[in-house]
Amino acid sequence: MDDLPDELVWNILSRIKKTNDRNSVSLACKRLNELDNEHRQSIRVGCGLDPANEALTSLCNRFLNLAIVEITYSGWMSKLGKQLDDQGLLILSSCCPSLSDLTLSYCTFITDVGLRYLASCSKLAALKLNFTPRITGCGILSLVVGCRNLTILHLVRCMNITSVEWLEYLGKLERLEDLSIKNCRAIGEDDLIKLGPGWQKLKRLQFEMDANYRYMKVSDNLAVVRWQKQGYPCENLLELSMVNCIISPGRGLACVLGKCKNLEKIHLDMCVGVRDCDIIGLAQRSSNLRFISLRVPSDFSLPLLLNNPLRLTDESLKAVAQSCSMLESVRISFSDGEFPSFSSFTLNGMLTLIQMCPVRELALDHVYSFNDVGMEALCSAQYLEILELVRCQEISDEGLQLVGQFPRLSILRLKKCLGISDDGLKPLVGSYKLELLVVEDCPHISERGVQGAARSISFRQDLSWMY
Repeated sequence: MDDLPDELVWNILSRIKKTNDRNSVSLACKRLNELDNEHRQSIRVGCGLDPANEALTSLCNRFLNLAIVEITYSGWMSKLGKQLDDQGLLILSSCCPSLSDLTLSYCTFITDVGLRYLASCSKLAALKLNFTPRITGCGILSLVVGCRNLTILHLVRCMNITSVEWLEYLGKLERLEDLSIKNCRAIGEDDLIKLGPGWQKLKRLQFEMDANYRYMKVSDNLAVVRWQKQGYPCENLLELSMVNCIISPGRGLACVLGKCKNLEKIHLDMCVGVRDCDIIGLAQRSSNLRFISLRVPSDFSLPLLLNNPLRLTDESLKAVAQSCSMLESVRISFSDGEFPSFSSFTLNGMLTLIQMCPVRELALDHVYSFNDVGMEALCSAQYLEILELVRCQEISDEGLQLVGQFPRLSILRLKKCLGISDDGLKPLVGSYKLELLVVEDCPHISERGVQGAARSISFRQDLSWMY
């Protein structure tokens, strides 16, 4: 080992991905230990830190070039020892000069004071907070003022962040590229207007409202006026995900849909108020769209405040089919199969999308309009490689037997489908057409019935969902 060049030894170490294996290798000889300590750039720690601050100090002194640090206390109990606190973040800021990516999950002892310590980390470019209940908007503001190179910010279940001055400050810096806000109850769709000129730089936006608080966040008229007058384009936005949002004409995220020219991925999950014209306008402007996922709320889940709810129709799917010639992945779901939405897309609309675009992956959930006729139509889908059917109860064994005729299908996932049985899989047994077959919670398919139907098989039977 002593005669090998450093570059070769480091190349060997870089191929070892598992942390336990890296730790074991570093104990093999002194030279490996020194090189590993020098080049180790990432660690993931949590409940095993005890005492937390002392253990973190030891790790930082051992690995001098740490850039990526993840601290997670998922499953923590008091008997596991005291969690990392603000003093621990002071240790990180002092001992990790190369820190660029920090994730804090379930760190319930960290407060705004700790974030102020992190403000001295000039290289910090990514911060992800998941359930840090003591953090407020003041702490976030102090951090973004100090960390002017921040390009990624994820906030998940941060309940006490009520002010959004930090968002306005980030917008003025025009550096933020990836913003994710999920289930932060006090932050609503209209607050995003404060990002201002920062919209021009943004590449990825994920925004999710807590379903129980979706209709409680009411913005003032000034926010509505600002949305309508906003002149900032979203030309760099590549990925947009909205969950439990209200899409109102002329305000909020409805304005964003009409300005995305280079969008590649869009995910709309239980978003109330989305209209055909929103999707049509998006499709006409986003010809680079490769992924679309729509989870449509049923009419029974719509709020009473929408007296005349606007519904999506096949016109949306046809517009996507005509304008988005690069579309590869399609996911369509309805929130409640027992009470399907009257806005549900028809079979013709979905088939138009599949036949006109090079769709490689198709996932349908609770789509009762997709039946054996649809399965027959997929026999001409030249690009389809992955098919996922969840609670599609109109598909029978006759339709499933057509899978063997799909030109390029290699992965099939069947979940909670009542109309199919072992008989539907018989034509696949021994053919090894499929690389992977996943069957979960289908009551009429047995473990014996899936044997030999694919090169790799995953089977699970839990029927509690039926009761």
